[in-house]
Amino acid sequence: MIFQLVDIVAPVFLLIAVGVGAVKIGWMSDGAVDGLMSFALKLAAPSLLFLSVARLDLRQAFQWPLMLSFFLAATISFFVGIILARVLFKRRPGEAVAMAFGALFSNALLLGLPISERAYGVESLSTNIALLSVHAPFCYLLGISTMEVTRRDKQSLAYALRKIAVTMFRNPLMIGIGLGFVVNLGGIALPTPALSTIEMLARTTLPVALFAIGGVLTRYSLGASIGQASMVTSLSLLLHPALVYLLATRVFFLAPEVMRNAVLMAAMAPGVNAFVFASMYGRAKGVAASTILLATSASVFTAAGWIWFLAL
Repeated sequence: MIFQLVDIVAPVFLLIAVGVGAVKIGWMSDGAVDGLMSFALKLAAPSLLFLSVARLDLRQAFQWPLMLSFFLAATISFFVGIILARVLFKRRPGEAVAMAFGALFSNALLLGLPISERAYGVESLSTNIALLSVHAPFCYLLGISTMEVTRRDKQSLAYALRKIAVTMFRNPLMIGIGLGFVVNLGGIALPTPALSTIEMLARTTLPVALFAIGGVLTRYSLGASIGQASMVTSLSLLLHPALVYLLATRVFFLAPEVMRNAVLMAAMAPGVNAFVFASMYGRAKGVAASTILLATSASVFTAAGWIWFLAL
């Protein structure tokens, strides 16, 4: 069992480590890493999401019990993070929201997909794609709305809603998902050359993104935020997936093959979106950066632990 877990998890994190090493020895500059990440997030990943949604069996994939299990757990983790940041670390309201966003927004795309695929096979990823199609809109809507309500220099509700809309409709990932729904629901058949091009782009997503994640991680350090980063990391890697498991097995009774992918998606470390959100508001950026580094490192072990637990 141990060797099976290593076979599943190790290649994903070794590719991240290759990215770290390439930057450390000077083979890749920060500009090159930024270019790779931009390619992954603006072209390759939208192509992957477009194809996945376009080919998804929507009736089978979109189950309300699945959505409630995952996103109710994410919401609870988010508000627990806000409370702990306020009570334990005496952070101001806006800072607490920025910190807790890391417990809400899992790196479900760039880490969740490759690990789930290696653990349970490509045929199981309809659960992941269904969650991904809602993940970013839900998390940004909840995060921005909470920030605008709680921070002391809050803007008007209309301004907050405009910011949410702009964030969503300008995001290449959301554009890819939206176009995928159009093709799926409209029964549109793409020309073979266009489809082949999109497929080629999609295949580059995960290796390029994982390598680029490694390069980006070299810019972060734990610094003086280790305690706060540890709190958010624990919520992200332990509480969120545990809540998904309890809701999926004790309340909504999901099928085991659906439940395990949902739990594993929830067990992924926060991605760069946690830092993007903190940067949007200029709050708790150091904690967000530290959390990304700590949680990604720790998820090498926690992801394997969740795969082992779900196999019992």
